[in-house]
Amino acid sequence: MSALEMIAVTDVGVKRDHNEDCVGIDVANGIAILADGMGGHNAGEVASAMAVDLVMRLLKDGIQRFPQGELDEETGFSKEAVLARKAAVTANNVIIETAEAKPECAGMGTTLVVALFYGDRVAVSHVGDSRMYLLRDEYLTHVTEDHSLIQEQVRRGLLTAEDARNSSIKNLVTRALGVEKDVEADVVEEITRVGDIYMMCSDGLTDVVPDEAIRLTMIEHANHLDVAAQTLIDLANDAGGPDNISVILIRVKGSTSRKKGLFSRLFGGK
Repeated sequence: MSALEMIAVTDVGVKRDHNEDCVGIDVANGIAILADGMGGHNAGEVASAMAVDLVMRLLKDGIQRFPQGELDEETGFSKEAVLARKAAVTANNVIIETAEAKPECAGMGTTLVVALFYGDRVAVSHVGDSRMYLLRDEYLTHVTEDHSLIQEQVRRGLLTAEDARNSSIKNLVTRALGVEKDVEADVVEEITRVGDIYMMCSDGLTDVVPDEAIRLTMIEHANHLDVAAQTLIDLANDAGGPDNISVILIRVKGSTSRKKGLFSRLFGGK
C-alpha cells in the first residue's frame, strides 16, 4: 500500500479561454508539482508545462543519487530539499533561455511550488504565490508564504488577509521563474504525521475562496480527496472563476521509503 494518496485537478475557470496552470504528481516517488504560468500568446502555459516537466525529471533522477534523508553538510538541509531548490533554479534558467531564443515566448514566466515526500518528512520549494497548506487535526495552516507585494504588507500588519484578497494588486508577485536570472527559491522542511492532508493550489482558488471555506471543505470531504478537490474548484467557479484554478491534495498514510537507485546502492551506504 502506498504511503501517500494524491489527487490533482486543474480547471480553466469561468473567465479565461485557456488554462496556463500545470500540475504533475508521482505517487511512487512522493513528488507533487504545481505551476501557474503568465505571459501573452499562450506563452504562460508553455512556461508552466516546461517547469513541471523539467522539475519532475530532475527530481526523479536526482533522488536516486543519494540515500533517503541524508543531510547536505553545506546548507544543513536534507539533500531532498537542496535538490528541490536546485530544480527550481534550473527550470528558471531554461525558461529564460527559451524566452530569449523564441520571440513568441518572450516575457513568459511561472510560479512554482514543489513537494518531495521522503520518510516522515516533506521538503517544499516554491517561487511566487502558488501555495501549500497543511490540514492537521482540523486546523489549516500555511506551509509557504507568498512572494507578493500584498503578502509583504500582510506580514508587516498593514493589511488583513481579507484586505489582501480584495486588493487590486493581489496578483503582483515579487518572484517568479522566467523573470530574472538569479531567482531565489524558498525551502521549507516539515515532519509529517499520518492523517495530514497537504494542499497545493494556484491563486485562482485563494483569490476568491477564503481559507475558512477551504478548511471546512477539506474537513467535510477528507475521506474522498477527489471530491474535496473538485468541490474546491467548484467553489472558485461559483465565486466568478476569474482565473485558472488548480488543486493538488496529498494525504499522508504512512512513512514513505523509496527504492534505491543504482548510484545510491553503489555509493550511498544506507
